[in-house]
Amino acid sequence: MSLWPRGSRRDNDSASALFKGHSRAARHERDFMARILITGSTDGLGLMAAQLLASERHEVVLHARNQSRAADALRSLPEAAGVVVGDLVTMAGTAKVAEAANAIGPFDAVIHNAAVGPGEPRRIVTADGLSHVFAVNVLAPYLLTALVAIPSRLVYLSSGMYQDGDPRLDDLQWEHRRWNGSQAYADSKLLVAVLAAAVARHRPAVLSNAVDPGWVPTKMGGPGAPDDLSLGAVTQAWLAVSDDKEAIVSGRFFFHQRAGGEHPLMHDERLQEDLLAACSEIGGISFS
Repeated sequence: MSLWPRGSRRDNDSASALFKGHSRAARHERDFMARILITGSTDGLGLMAAQLLASERHEVVLHARNQSRAADALRSLPEAAGVVVGDLVTMAGTAKVAEAANAIGPFDAVIHNAAVGPGEPRRIVTADGLSHVFAVNVLAPYLLTALVAIPSRLVYLSSGMYQDGDPRLDDLQWEHRRWNGSQAYADSKLLVAVLAAAVARHRPAVLSNAVDPGWVPTKMGGPGAPDDLSLGAVTQAWLAVSDDKEAIVSGRFFFHQRAGGEHPLMHDERLQEDLLAACSEIGGISFS
């Protein structure tokens, strides 16, 4: 058994070219099963990654922003080990997710999949007074990284749009610029890749990587997205559990199981430290 997307065809040339190995569970089913938490996993790529991992007999814990969505998620994946509930839009909701995760953890891997997309036509301010895009896409993964018991692997969902990101730490909340939803999203996806690299540097025992899942036709990507949906969840699932040598790396940026294409600012240590300091100040939680 391999980490193969449900419903995909084994003669799919692109999938065959990008899929390069079996998960450890496939090789050693009787003596290894990873426990993975996936944020934002009630639908889309998060749920697809959960389905892939569950099909490999890993123990998957889902995340939903409310009880109704949690029930939907369990109907979609009844073999899931459970669902943690909390809205990542607020710091209190994110802390609730971390508390629930720690109560049922620890985890071998956490996939930070939850995100809001580039389509917000105006600046939305959360109950904490933060930009909605920043709160969900950057601060929530930072807080969960700081609050959830340290796993062996961390996977952060970025985007190919991160290449256009502008890490304006002096205006993270878009208070002084004219709102541009696409730019705010690109900025957030660069910053979460910077976070992944910072975690890799500060926690050398943890494999921490960022992933571009491609522009795929999910609710966020839209029906006209050109990339192969069947490949959209493979890389993050693979990084969470595989013992392939290509997956046993840290501080890298992946697209379809290939590392590379890293934004030069991703490994800027000054930017990493400034981002950690900014998130620590905003969230009141120090990263260590």
